[in-house]
Amino acid sequence: MRQLTIALLLVLGLTLSACGGSGNNSNNVNGNWTAMLTNTDGTPAFSFTTSLSQSNGTVVTGTNLTFTTSSPCFASGSTETGGFTLTGNTGGVTTGNFELTIQSGTPSGNVLTIQGTLNNNMISGTWTLSGVTSGCTGSGNFTMNRM
Repeated sequence: MRQLTIALLLVLGLTLSACGGSGNNSNNVNGNWTAMLTNTDGTPAFSFTTSLSQSNGTVVTGTNLTFTTSSPCFASGSTETGGFTLTGNTGGVTTGNFELTIQSGTPSGNVLTIQGTLNNNMISGTWTLSGVTSGCTGSGNFTMNRM
């Protein structure tokens, strides 16, 4: 009887541990993201999609950046670099500090900086835009969601 109880507990433990995986790239920001940026007054500013990859330590690179709102600030050829520092992973929920800088290719000289906090599959925080193109300055809040 004791052996049967131990065997059942072992099977139960293995079954529960198999359910613990979240499949959401825990401990990093790898994946496809969509972002919505609002001005300080709450009106929409920008939205974009991107693929983020954290390949070495805290370094984050972005590819496939597509602004889904028309903007003279980021016409084409923008680059993305950033960082992510894990602060916790409890019960399958990953948290950490995130930053991303997007530099315009054409026209050159515009820089969008976002800083926030990852909470599992959502990043939220603040953004600032500085630039040389007319109308390419501002600040506000943002949310990014893993797709």
